[in-house]
Amino acid sequence: MSRDNLLLHIHQVQDELLLMGSMVEQATLKSIECLKKKDIEGAKAIYNADNVINEKRYAIENSILILIATQQPLAHDLRLLAALLEISAEIERMGDYAKGIAKVVVKLGDADIPLPMREVEEMASLAVDMLHRSLSAFIAEDPLTARKIPAEDDKVDKLYQQVQKAVIQEMAKEAKVIDSVNLFMWVAHNLERMADRVSNICERTVFVATGELGELEVEKKHLD
Repeated sequence: MSRDNLLLHIHQVQDELLLMGSMVEQATLKSIECLKKKDIEGAKAIYNADNVINEKRYAIENSILILIATQQPLAHDLRLLAALLEISAEIERMGDYAKGIAKVVVKLGDADIPLPMREVEEMASLAVDMLHRSLSAFIAEDPLTARKIPAEDDKVDKLYQQVQKAVIQEMAKEAKVIDSVNLFMWVAHNLERMADRVSNICERTVFVATGELGELEVEKKHLD
């Protein structure tokens, strides 16, 4: 395989990665919409559709391993393939977060409890936007943008803290809502973790573009 053909195959893998990212973005936003509308059937559909995201991750992984094994790429091409492998795993994990939110929707059912939806909707919007721009930066091999995006996680963290405070206040008012609001906290938790994982994509972008591999300046929390 010539280098031109190798690059063509790499671009095809990149396209599949972007499609996978788009699927996760949509699943995340739809899961929050289902939460807001108490759409249990919609949540079940999101939960079941996670299999498609998983299958796409494995297909990407298989394509990359074949290219590495048969083409013996060097330097930049090898860094790019390794980064694609890592990022596909990150996106798949984010898909699991959307699936987890859908599961919460099903468990909550039509429970009528006061929930801080505005904050959670904003968290989802920010996390999805960060993911989208981080993938764009990765494809463009734009380390300057990649270094800036992780700092935006502070906004998500502040919203997460607001949700925690609101949830604690609701539990203090009425003990019988404790189980429900604890479930709701997993929604905020998953969105916060999603934003955290964007940092890993940004790190890989810097790695591909510059050869430097390491944590970006923004301190990252332990990822579940």
